[in-house]
Amino acid sequence: MTQTPKCIKCQSGVTYFDGSLFHCTECFHEWTQADIDLAEDSAKVIDSNGNELFDGDDVTVIKDLKVKGSSMVVKRGTRARGIRLSEDDPTHVQAKVDGQVIFLKTEFLKK
Repeated sequence: MTQTPKCIKCQSGVTYFDGSLFHCTECFHEWTQADIDLAEDSAKVIDSNGNELFDGDDVTVIKDLKVKGSSMVVKRGTRARGIRLSEDDPTHVQAKVDGQVIFLKTEFLKK
């Protein structure tokens, strides 16, 4: 018997395949193989050049950025060391810049 993948919505292991769709018996979500492939691609965190980012990477800011709630401006070319990926949103990373921990959008970073 082949194993069906976990539900892409609730991560339940109680799923089955009816020939065209996968079904979750806990949340009643239905999905296809294409949805699984799309979910795997969206989980990747990429920078402005399309390079995949990982926890602990060092990145460079490519544009002057104003920090909300502060008078601080992160200048172009500033290095952010030891980034941490956000679990909720793949477009944001947490980085230490000039001694302060801030969140940065990945579209303004390069590896």
